[in-house]
Amino acid sequence: MDSTAYLLSVIVVAAVATFMTRALPFVLLYRWADHALLKHLGRYLPPVLMVLLLMYALKDALVTGQHLLPSLAALAVVAALHLWLRNPLISILSGTGLYMFLTQTGLLG
Repeated sequence: MDSTAYLLSVIVVAAVATFMTRALPFVLLYRWADHALLKHLGRYLPPVLMVLLLMYALKDALVTGQHLLPSLAALAVVAALHLWLRNPLISILSGTGLYMFLTQTGLLG
């Protein structure tokens, strides 16, 4: 098999596998969409995952103290913008941009 055909077959297999992993839960679980457990998970799992991501993002800054002030400043901007605008894309991009700006320029430590 030549390299082009091999690469195309790998891409097709990866695309099919990705599509199946995204579509299979909806196909298999459509009957239980109104189940109390799924509603409970749908309500509480996203905030729990956000807290876990926040803890992971701040773990090094809290332990070593390196980039702690830029991390906290970016966190404050994300929280304030999200509470004000209710737009996750704007708040996340703004916080990321501020964090990168502060760490690259050395402002706030």
